[in-house]
Amino acid sequence: MALKTLALTTIALGLGAMMTAAGAKYRTDQAVETHPPLGQFVDVTGGQVHYVQEGSGPHLILLHGAGGNLREFTFDLMGRLTDRYTVTAFDRPGLGYTDRVPGVETGLTATDGDSPQAQAAMLREAAAKIGITDPIVAGHSFGGIVSYAWAVAGLDEDSPVNAVAVVSLAGVTMPWPGGLGRYYTVNGSALGGVVAIPVISAFVPQSIVDNSIEATFAPQSPPSGYADYIGAGLTLRPSSMRANARQVNTSRPHVVALSARYPELTLPIEIVHGEEDTTVPIHIHADEIEKIVPQVTTTRLRGVGHMPHHAEPDAVIAAINRAAARAGITQ
Repeated sequence: MALKTLALTTIALGLGAMMTAAGAKYRTDQAVETHPPLGQFVDVTGGQVHYVQEGSGPHLILLHGAGGNLREFTFDLMGRLTDRYTVTAFDRPGLGYTDRVPGVETGLTATDGDSPQAQAAMLREAAAKIGITDPIVAGHSFGGIVSYAWAVAGLDEDSPVNAVAVVSLAGVTMPWPGGLGRYYTVNGSALGGVVAIPVISAFVPQSIVDNSIEATFAPQSPPSGYADYIGAGLTLRPSSMRANARQVNTSRPHVVALSARYPELTLPIEIVHGEEDTTVPIHIHADEIEKIVPQVTTTRLRGVGHMPHHAEPDAVIAAINRAAARAGITQ
């Protein structure tokens, strides 16, 4: 009887694993079919970087947040800027259609993440290869800490792609107290990589995806068409989920290291941050960097949550224009 029970359990687990793998693959294939690459690819050390570049004028780089892709900016903001800037939106490493940072372990049980510094290095190489010079680097949410890493890299390297200004849009900036919550600790673990992520990828209902998008925008609502355009299915691919969870879950020590160098920065820094942001709270990030970097200018948006570039795009554009003017850039 015991052997029979064991055999049945083994068969059930095997069938469950097969169904999970099949479901995840089906959803991955669907996501790629419905939301293909929008732009071009450039070869860098160890892989490819996907980007969209439009407009003319001084260079402006846009870096999306955790779990996102460059569609975050091509949905609306990019088109508002291309009349005065050459705007380049990158898929960050491991997300969208950009490869992981070379040398980072990507196996099912791995827990290493692509650090903000390593992501910046990979994207700086891509920027140099496509002719970007003297860019303003703007990052949203987790893209914010990558934009700071881009600027800090310029302290040690004389390069044409060094940032002339940083614009942080509700950006991760400073170390935070406590943990990141169960989602990242579980999915960033070895067990999460093997079990939780494939199950989520295969079976999470659309209602939960929609609720997650709504929560990200709160207290605002997503603009019409956003959920269909953004390609949440790209984020739900197991490889992207693992990359995202591990990046976020391992990020704090890198933020600590970067923040120690902020006082060395002399370039203009503009911050646009919603006062109702509960994802990247303003009092932990924008308020704290102001204490150690005198050239920070913060635009505080009353009643706005984590998506200022959708809620108040004019305020974001004004901050980018100020950053350009402070950097001596003629538009």
